[in-house]
This record gives sequence, C-alpha cells and structure tokens, in this order.
Amino acid sequence: MAARPPQDDAEEPDSITFGIAALDAPLDRADLAFPADGSEVVRALGDPDVPYDPSGRSMALSAALDEVNRERFDSEDELLDVLHPVFEERRQSGPTGLLERLRSLF
Repeated sequence: MAARPPQDDAEEPDSITFGIAALDAPLDRADLAFPADGSEVVRALGDPDVPYDPSGRSMALSAALDEVNRERFDSEDELLDVLHPVFEERRQSGPTGLLERLRSLF
C-alpha cells in the first residue's frame, strides 16, 4: 500500500486567534482614533463577539469593556493591555473537561 504524496498546497494552515489577538485586524480596519472611550471603540468595531479561547467561546466586546475599570484609552496598546486580563480570566475559567482539553490540543 502506497502513501499519498503530499498535496502541493502553498497556503498556510488557518490559525486560530483569540483574546486580544482577535482584535488586531478589526482595530486596524476601524475608523478609530485614540484617545477613545469604550463606547467609541464599540461603535467603531460594531461590538463584535471576541473569541477568548481556541475552541471559539466568545464574549461581546462591550461586555469585556464593562469588566474593566477604565472609561478612556489613550492608545490601542493601552486598550489591548486592559482587555487582556478579562479574556485571560474567561479562558482560564472555562470548562476543563477531558473533551475540552483534547480540543485545546488541536
């Protein structure tokens, strides 16, 4: 029995982005200038659901902003730095069953 030859596929495999990494592209495309407050960020991005773990569980950006103790952000980096602990806490508090652990490996 012969093995199939590898497919000549030059495309990179799809990567899964979650947490603040999932906000990079939408922030780059948005018509948003800093400093900005949370409502301006939500309005500019359309309040997307942001995945916070590799399995795709997500939360609305507005809900994540409601969990931070800040109304105004001086830069995109500051916004992402403030949101990071919110997404990380959600990711770590998610289901930890065997099936979830196996899914996270792939």
